[in-house]
Amino acid sequence: MKKLIFIDAGVLIAAARGNDEIAEKAMEILDNPEVSFGSSIFVKLEVLPKPLYHKKKLEVMFYESFFDSVSIWAEPSPKLIQNAYEEAINLGLSAIDALHVSAAASIGADEFVTSEGFTRPIHRTRILPIRTIAL
Repeated sequence: MKKLIFIDAGVLIAAARGNDEIAEKAMEILDNPEVSFGSSIFVKLEVLPKPLYHKKKLEVMFYESFFDSVSIWAEPSPKLIQNAYEEAINLGLSAIDALHVSAAASIGADEFVTSEGFTRPIHRTRILPIRTIAL
């Protein structure tokens, strides 16, 4: 069975827009045939609206291709939102980071991959392993 990875919005943005070492690390993960991906409407909401509004067709196509490859979607629910709220309160997470982590946990993701550095609050979570592509 493939490892299930939940990709944070920053990783997708780095892959779509970048041409540096962070973008390369992001693409290594996204191009790995030995993993499957989980996601949520929260990630979609974070990455797609602005490039759609600004008519950045290539960036939109990149994100849509990723979302088409997602094998399991976290369903927004009162329980997921309550868990996110508690994670935010207990760890000082931003609302969107708490939603992402809770969504990843709700689908049983094996790992959460982010572009945020080790000093960021998201690394305080213990509900699933966090990996960063930050330098």
